[in-house]
Amino acid sequence: MQRAMRLLETVAAHVYGAPAKQLARETGLALPTTYHLLRTLVHEGYLRREKGLFFLGEAAERLSRSGAQQKRRSTVADTLAHWRDSIGVPVYYALYRDGEIEVMCVSDSLQAPAVEEWADFRETGHAHAIGQCLLSQLDEDARRDHLARYPVRPVTPYSVRDNDALLRRLARTRRMEPVVERQEYAVGTVCAAVPITVGTTAATVAISLPAHQADRLMPAARRLQAEIGRHVGSLALSISI
Repeated sequence: MQRAMRLLETVAAHVYGAPAKQLARETGLALPTTYHLLRTLVHEGYLRREKGLFFLGEAAERLSRSGAQQKRRSTVADTLAHWRDSIGVPVYYALYRDGEIEVMCVSDSLQAPAVEEWADFRETGHAHAIGQCLLSQLDEDARRDHLARYPVRPVTPYSVRDNDALLRRLARTRRMEPVVERQEYAVGTVCAAVPITVGTTAATVAISLPAHQADRLMPAARRLQAEIGRHVGSLALSISI
């Protein structure tokens, strides 16, 4: 295994490929061993051979992409954890992708617990700040398409009542301003979501607080918005995860 990994790393260093003899010399492996390992790696798809030169194969490239994705996930998780601890609130990161609301990462703690998803987040975008923030970044046709699939239905006494009422609210939402909802998704909880637009993808980072701490919500959201401005690059990269 160690010798095979050494060969893969050596091949990866040669963008234009390398012959077996050169790979044997650079790895310090015996030539027969090198040939045997190269044949095995080609058979398994980790390497490919063209005109006597060896290159990384599709299987190795998939591993590389997977590793890069894991690194991006880790970067986003670390960033959210930093905001959670510095602001003292649970933090959520979500995207609108392929017509769906996707909560990509949640960072909470015993001191700052996240909202329990008691009603499906995808189906109740009209009720929570995450969904309202994402929908506010779409054009009207995309909003109506979403509501045709997930029509408004009140989930608490404070929820918006119907599609038209929600569309009117979204139309009034100021661009790049935090979106706030108070007990519309969960009684006893208030939330704010900060919009992030990266290319054509709508994204948001949101926070929540118990309703009795509602006076903390907007100061925390403004602080989060300032932090996002300093880290938007790492969040933009994560859209591919």
